[in-house]
Amino acid sequence: MLENTTCADARSQLQTITDWLRWCTSQLQQSDVFLGHGTDNPWDESVALVLQSLHLPFDLPDQLYHARLTEVEKQLITERLQARINDRIPLAYLTNQAYFCQLPFYVDERVLVPRSPIAELIENQFAPFIDPAQVHSILDLCTGSGCIAIACATYFEEAFVAASDISTDALEVAEFNIEQHGLQEQMGLLQSDCFDSIPQQPFDIIVSNPPYVDAEDMADIPEEFRKEPELGLSSGIDGLDLTRKILRQANDYLSEQGVLVVEVGNSWPALQEAYPDVEFQWLEFERGGDGVFLLTKEQLQQASF
Repeated sequence: MLENTTCADARSQLQTITDWLRWCTSQLQQSDVFLGHGTDNPWDESVALVLQSLHLPFDLPDQLYHARLTEVEKQLITERLQARINDRIPLAYLTNQAYFCQLPFYVDERVLVPRSPIAELIENQFAPFIDPAQVHSILDLCTGSGCIAIACATYFEEAFVAASDISTDALEVAEFNIEQHGLQEQMGLLQSDCFDSIPQQPFDIIVSNPPYVDAEDMADIPEEFRKEPELGLSSGIDGLDLTRKILRQANDYLSEQGVLVVEVGNSWPALQEAYPDVEFQWLEFERGGDGVFLLTKEQLQQASF
């Protein structure tokens, strides 16, 4: 617990950005917060909290670390740090900002905080699994904040990107982010439960980070994850309820050379067990992360889902 008296003492004695970065790091180090929404250590979490609160870039010139803070700025930092430690609120919800594929996104409690390893695939334009020059249409299922769809539109400037979600709240956030990135002409939003309301047309890439947390993990997740919408996390006993729907229908929406990319996280052993005859291609990432598979249209046609 970060007490009000401790925060008041900090506001009276700490002056510079460096002071506040050191103090926030110490407070986080002593707390029991879970770090898994964009950072994995107290220092990086402190850098994000302080610099975003001050509306400063992460590549801040060294001399500015000696800049002094105003009383209003100090108050904001302590309030946010208290909410982070005492209430276990993910930092992205406090600053309303997260990064994905090096792009900024507005986020709040209506959507999950972006953190998928699929970002690395997008930055590489899904090569070598598909020829980027032949990608004309992309579908992002369960788009949430729109981060995957918007990143795809950014890295495939000539492709049309459709993004869908069952949640109208999430689609409002995605629409805002699309407007912020100026991609209204290149993108379309659809409310849909999986493929149910998607017009049947061929897509060269279907990508999805659907809910995939199983019942056992949902009962034991850190408090920070409970601040996120359960609709975006939970997917039945084995975490595969929505993934099964995707696998059953994806073939009808893929172009002949198209690929399906889906993240299932820790539910990947359950998926492998459920479909032992399917040769899922489990992707590896240089920056870490796992539980993402790729299937071609031919593999989908041959499999029994």
